[in-house]
Amino acid sequence: MPSLPDPSLDPHGPPALQARAIDELRYIRRTMEEAASFTTVSGTAQVAIGLTALLAAWIASRQTSDLAWNAVWMTEAVIAVSLSAWGMVRKSRAMGLPAFAGPARRFAVTFALPLLAGALLTVALERAGRHEAVPGTWLLLFGTAVACGGAFSVRIVPLLGFAFMALGAVSLFSPPTWGNAYMAAGFGGLLIAFGLVVARKYGG
Repeated sequence: MPSLPDPSLDPHGPPALQARAIDELRYIRRTMEEAASFTTVSGTAQVAIGLTALLAAWIASRQTSDLAWNAVWMTEAVIAVSLSAWGMVRKSRAMGLPAFAGPARRFAVTFALPLLAGALLTVALERAGRHEAVPGTWLLLFGTAVACGGAFSVRIVPLLGFAFMALGAVSLFSPPTWGNAYMAAGFGGLLIAFGLVVARKYGG
């Protein structure tokens, strides 16, 4: 009676199949992370940011100097970044994905560059005594950051960026006294609407 082949000597036996299965699982996980295309943006956090922005707009409207107005919105920016990071980490854990891997890193780099340009332009505008152009510049460059970073995200993200860009462009050619209202409309209204859609369609 012929002896059966030893499975351990078969290159296509269980050890080889197990190694191949592990490689395929790693590939599937990596593909899922890439396909996630930065859907870890948290809609709930964006709604919270929008609400704090509305409060910031109200506080800023009561300031009597450009410096104090800037300070209010800079404080809001710190709060917004903190809420956004918290929301991303929370949603990533719920999805079983790394919070700052793949698309998230590319989004962060692409997002940060227009914001850096905005910071430098803000200093230049304030030194030139052109504070009235600051709200429109912030909205326009924030929209540019979102639209560029949105190349690594779901479709609604670049659409949000385009909406901010349009609002910023209109603000630049509107009466200076309307600047704070445009800030409220963008960082408040647009982000709340965006957050609600993301929370409903993309899992929180």
